[in-house]
Formats: sequence, C-alpha cells, structure tokens
Amino acid sequence: MTTEGAVDVEQSVGEGSRLRTVGGHAVLIVLSVVCVFPIYWLYATSLRAPGDVYSLSVLPWPLSLEHYADAFAKADILRMLINTTIVAVLTALGQLLVGLLAAYAFAGWKFRFQKLLYLMFVGTWLVPFQVTMMPNYVLLSRLDLLNTLAGVIVPTLCSALGVLMLRQHLLGFPKELLEAARMDGRSSWGILWTVVVPTLRPVLAALGILLAITAWNEYFWPALVLQRSNDVVQLGLRSFMGTEGNDWGPLMATAGLTCLPVFLLYMVLQRHIVNAFVRSGLK
Repeated sequence: MTTEGAVDVEQSVGEGSRLRTVGGHAVLIVLSVVCVFPIYWLYATSLRAPGDVYSLSVLPWPLSLEHYADAFAKADILRMLINTTIVAVLTALGQLLVGLLAAYAFAGWKFRFQKLLYLMFVGTWLVPFQVTMMPNYVLLSRLDLLNTLAGVIVPTLCSALGVLMLRQHLLGFPKELLEAARMDGRSSWGILWTVVVPTLRPVLAALGILLAITAWNEYFWPALVLQRSNDVVQLGLRSFMGTEGNDWGPLMATAGLTCLPVFLLYMVLQRHIVNAFVRSGLK
C-alpha cells in the first residue's frame, strides 16, 4: 500500500470515529432531554399563574409564586420536609452502619456456616414487602410505635442491598493493609474505622444517596404506620388530591419543593459519587 493510500485510510477511519462520537453525543443529548423534561414541566407548572395551570406553553409566563403560597397555606410544608428528612437520613445512616458491620464480618472473617448465613441474609432481599408488612405492623403496635417516626424508621434499619454492595467492595480490599494494621496492634474495631472506612468513603457516599432517596420516596410503609397525612411529605401530597379533582398548582409546587433536598444531597456528595464510579471502573 502506498503512502497516499495509507493516509486516505487513516482519514476515513478518523472521520468514521468522529461521526460515531457525534452520533453518540446526539443520542445522549436526546435521552437527557427526555429524562429532564418531566422535572422541568413540574417546575414550569408550579410557576404558572393560577389561570394558566393547564396551559401547554413550554415557557411559563408570566411567572407566579401563588401556587407556592397556596401550598404553604394549605399544608405545613416545612414540618413535613423536616420529618421526611429525619426519616430518610436516619434510615440511610442505619442501613449504612448495619451493612458496613455485616459486610466487614462476611468479607474479613472466616467462621462456620459463613456462606449459608450470607445467603440467608441476602435472601431477605427476595422476600416481598407484603410478607413482612403485617408482622412488623403488629410488632410496632405492641411496642406502641404506631403514628411515630420511629415506627417508620426502626423496621427499615437493615438493608440486604447495602450488605451485598459493601461486601463486594470489601472483598477487593487489600488484605496486606489489614494484616499490617493487626501487626501494629490495632483491634478489629479500630481497623474498621481507621483503615477500611476512609478508603470506602466514596462507596459509602454513593450507597448512602441511593438508600436516602429510596427512603425519601417510600410511600406505602409511612402510609401504613402514620395515620396523619401531614407527617411526611409523601402523605402530605394527598391533601391536594380530592374526589372532585386535583389542585395541580399547589401539588406541583409541593412536589418541586420535595425534590430540592435530593438535588442538594447529590450536589454535596457529587465528588464522592464520581470517585466511586471511577474506582469501580478501575477494578
């Protein structure tokens, strides 16, 4: 092959690579718009004037905060957001703590029936919630925890998903570091908090966001435990729904306010999440 032919081949390969790159970015842009548009429409509807709430205009104009004022007037939004934040944060922290301790035991220790216990532990993930719903409800009733935030939090403090994910990361943890720490005289508890946890900080951040969002979006269990509709924001949204129709303006405003803490949580922990994905890719 001549030099000119080789140059032509390289140019055609380069053009094909650029076309594939442009096509891939175009597909990602379209998918991003499809995913983001419902969220944009939620906030656009909440900012419309009361008479334009059913308008199909993409740009809400004139802008109005009346729906937000109606939402705060009809429901105790601030109290519901605080209660929901307490439930989501404590649930996520409890699941992270239990998952970390269990995963550390399954990955770092050898004991009898280890595999069987691990399979039984993870097998709880396959049990439908409807199976454990009534026993948990009866137990909470006997403990006098119904209609309390503790009744929502306590039965969900263990997550098989957290144990499974953390164990997989701990299995790839360098054993030499653990042995060196033991030779330095550190206890197993000290090794966990001074050696293992700092290394797993990105993973814990990413998993914590996943668990917090899951707890934040949970509807059925709070609806079963809490009899009042103004305790958490998931139930508070029902106050804008009625048999005669939905009050879409305040409903969208409340839903928009509900999304803000999740966005804030992601922005705060974004760097750790990116590091978690990068480290997972390197493995």
